[in-house]
Amino acid sequence: MTVRSHFGRALRFFMLAWLLSQALSAVAQPALLRAEVVAPGVWALVGPLGGPTRDNHALNATYGVVATSEGTILIDSGASVQGAKLLAAMAQQLTGKAVRWVINTGSQHHRWLGNDHFQQSGAQIVAHQRTVQTQRAGAAAQLAELQVLLADRLQGTRALHAERVLAGTRSELTLGGQRIEVLDLGDAHFPGDSVVWLPAIGVAFAGDLVYVERLLSLAPASNGRTWLAAFERLVVLAPAQVVPGHGGPTTIATAQAQTGAYLRFVVNGVARHAKEMAGVEAALAELGAAPAFAALANFDQLHRSNVNRAYLRAEAGD
Repeated sequence: MTVRSHFGRALRFFMLAWLLSQALSAVAQPALLRAEVVAPGVWALVGPLGGPTRDNHALNATYGVVATSEGTILIDSGASVQGAKLLAAMAQQLTGKAVRWVINTGSQHHRWLGNDHFQQSGAQIVAHQRTVQTQRAGAAAQLAELQVLLADRLQGTRALHAERVLAGTRSELTLGGQRIEVLDLGDAHFPGDSVVWLPAIGVAFAGDLVYVERLLSLAPASNGRTWLAAFERLVVLAPAQVVPGHGGPTTIATAQAQTGAYLRFVVNGVARHAKEMAGVEAALAELGAAPAFAALANFDQLHRSNVNRAYLRAEAGD
C-alpha cells in the first residue's frame, strides 16, 4: 500500500470522526431557542428562563414567527446582530421565507437591538411610537450593559429604531395578507410595551405584559399598577392562545394565574401598607413568602425586590 493511500485512509477516518463528534455535540447541546407551534403558520421561539448571558446571546425571551404568502413576520429582533442572525435562521427554517417585517413589542435590549441586521437584510421595522420613545431613552445604557455582557458577540450592533411608527391604542396592519393589530394596552414591564394581536385566530403576542413559568420582574421603570391594568385589558380580548414575553405559549387562564394574580398580590398588598405608612419591612414581612408563586423560576432572586419597588411606588402615590 502506498503512502498516498495510507494518507487518504487516515484523512477519511479523521473526517468521519470529526463529523461524528459534531453530530454528538449537536445532540448533547439543545438549541438555544425552542420552536413551538401556536397555530398553523404561527410559532413561538422560546428562550431560556434565566437572565441574559454571553452564552445565550441575551436571547432570554420569547419571540414570534408568523408565515405569510409574501414573507415572514418576526415578533422582536434580539439583542445583537449575532442574536438576530440566529432568529432569522430559525424563522427561515420554519417558514421557508425570509423575514420581511419585524414588529418590536418593547424596549428591552432583547426586543429590538437586532433591528439593524433585519433592516440591512431588507425587512421593514415596525413599532409603536411610545415603544420607540422608551428605546431611545435607554439605548446608550443598554449597549453599555451588553458590551460588558456579550463582549465580542456585540460587535456590529447599533441602535436602530422603527421606520414605520404607529400611534394610538390600536393600529391595524396588513402584512403579506395577514391582518395584524398592534395594541397599546398601557405601560407594563416598561413604558410603551405593546401587544401584537392576530384577531382572526385569537393569538396574542403579549411581549413583556405576560410572564409564565418564571416570575415577572418589576424593574425600576416598571409600574405594577399600570401593568395590572394593561393585563386586565388583555384579558378582555379573550385570546385563545397567549405567547408571553417569557415562557412558552399558554392560555389566558395560566397567564392570569402566573402574571395577573401575582401583580394583584403585590400591588394590592403593598397599597395597604403604604396607605398606613407602615414601611417596606412590614410589607415584606407579610408578602415575602408568597407560596402561591414560589415555584416559578427566579422567584428567590426577584420577589423581594419586586415587593420593595412596588412599595416605594405606592408610598410615592404613583
